[in-house]
Amino acid sequence: MALEMVGVVGLGTMGAGIAEVFARAGLRVIGVEADADSLARGRRHLEGSTQRAVDRGKLSGEERAAVLGRITLTTSRDDLGEADLVIEAIPEIMALKKALFADLDRICKPAAVLATNTSSLSVTELAASTGRPQNVVGLHFFNPAPVMRLVEVVHTVVTDPALVPELAELARRLGKTPVTVGDRAGFVVNRLLLPYLNHAVNLLDQGVATRDAIDQAMRAGAGLPMGPFALLDLIGLDTSYEIMGVLFDETRSARHAPAPVLRELVAAGLLGRKSGRGFHGEEPPPSEPDKSTVRTFAAQGPGAEELAARLVEVGFKESSDDPDVVLHLGDRPVVEHAVRLARPERLVGVHLVGGKVAELAATALTSTEALLAAKDLVKVLKLIPVPCRDRAGFVVDALLLPYLNDAVRMHESGYASIDDIDTAMKLGCGYPAGPFETIEALGLEAMRDGLRALYAEYRDPAFAPAPLLDQLVTAGVRAFPR
Repeated sequence: MALEMVGVVGLGTMGAGIAEVFARAGLRVIGVEADADSLARGRRHLEGSTQRAVDRGKLSGEERAAVLGRITLTTSRDDLGEADLVIEAIPEIMALKKALFADLDRICKPAAVLATNTSSLSVTELAASTGRPQNVVGLHFFNPAPVMRLVEVVHTVVTDPALVPELAELARRLGKTPVTVGDRAGFVVNRLLLPYLNHAVNLLDQGVATRDAIDQAMRAGAGLPMGPFALLDLIGLDTSYEIMGVLFDETRSARHAPAPVLRELVAAGLLGRKSGRGFHGEEPPPSEPDKSTVRTFAAQGPGAEELAARLVEVGFKESSDDPDVVLHLGDRPVVEHAVRLARPERLVGVHLVGGKVAELAATALTSTEALLAAKDLVKVLKLIPVPCRDRAGFVVDALLLPYLNDAVRMHESGYASIDDIDTAMKLGCGYPAGPFETIEALGLEAMRDGLRALYAEYRDPAFAPAPLLDQLVTAGVRAFPR
């Protein structure tokens, strides 16, 4: 594909960033907006972004002037007639995008490639609105485009096969890392990320754990850069709700149905950081934490001896007669172990995660005093307590395992490779490891068994182990074939 001139339609934060990326790579760019006011805002985006790059030492003043000099701004789509590639970055409304693509099909030369930066809408449907469906692709950049390295190159069933590697090479020329995916709603990153975030909202709604406990568990226990609620507020609750709606429209899976609380917050205008309040915001003043009077404890289950030794070392007394709290490590339902005690209200389930978090599972019988005592004990051991209900997977596994299972199903369906999925989640979300790297560190059999426990409790088909995972475990395979 000969590439000398690139068109970008829509110069909001995303579109202006894309225009800047191409101009930084030495290409001529035509940026198009609907009217003079929008064009002026687009110019301000470009000038502000490139100035920040100068301030950070990423560009010199001369390089900034050269980048801006390569970008021509206009309100006339007809100026795109000689462009070799046109990327649209207008609002995520299918009717608007289809009308634009039909217009670009009329304006642009026959060999021009038309691309959409959509994050979740059907590229195939957009391609069908043109007379050149073989030359229509998705080029999904991530915000902020000048900084984020990932680009999802999305092909449809009618995309010219020779075009995909050319566009991947173009992404590399831009300094980006491409991943190649088929045209499924959400592509890779949003299709894996948003159901996980939505699932966190459902756990909150079901009372499994609090907002802060879930955020702490996934950040400290799973090693993710942000907790799900902090990330939802950053993305925007309205954007998240819309993407979940697109996923549900395609799959009709209960896993993709937007959580009711998410819908309610959006309806109330509580959209996250953009509105000043979402899951976080207007926090109540901190209260003085309650303190327990725990002196004695008992520990049972796998790993109990080590935990007990650590507690004795810091001054607590182990007792088998009448302990203030019984810490149970191991299998659940935790309540089945509680009812074997004379004082079942004193038992708290303990699940250690990542060496930093102790999930504390309260049964229907657990007393407030016992849970408070367990929190104090694990804090003394420099662990973060995450109180939760006695549910399969507690918090971390309940959120992590279905996300990993989604990744296996994605690969199994054939529309993205293992390496591309891992790369997408590391670069697109800042995760320390991709899903397949995480699965292999966890162990395929452990993941399969954890999913079976989730499915047995929740009966959600999405929690049933992916057939590929089940087969590999049955065959005794410890890693996914590459």
